Amino acid sequence: QVQLVESGGGLVQAGGSLRLSCAASGGTFSSYGMGWFRQAPGKEREFVTTISSSGGRTYYADSVKGRFTISRDNAKNTVYLQMNSLKPEDTAVYYCSAATRGYATSRFDYYEYWGQGTQVTVSS
Repeated sequence: QVQLVESGGGLVQAGGSLRLSCAASGGTFSSYGMGWFRQAPGKEREFVTTISSSGGRTYYADSVKGRFTISRDNAKNTVYLQMNSLKPEDTAVYYCSAATRGYATSRFDYYEYWGQGTQVTVSS
């Protein structure tokens, strides 16, 4: 079975940057569409960004466009989330997800596998 492990979360000041990583194992990473979702305290999980299996298609939530960048390295079975110009509103647990069909999508129900999440806290 596919296992996903996020890392790179932490505490950062507003305006700063952070890079999250998601390492995959137990499957064919290069065939998966990958996504990042987040959940802030007291709020529902929301879509952040997604990337197709080849890396040729990406989508971003309006709230992070121009600030966040998703990328993948299929040789390393890893997807990344580069977060710049961080805001306190970005504070959340960030979850990595994998879709075996390989498409980039914002639909959370499309993803079959999920990591445990990594905490990102942005101070004002």
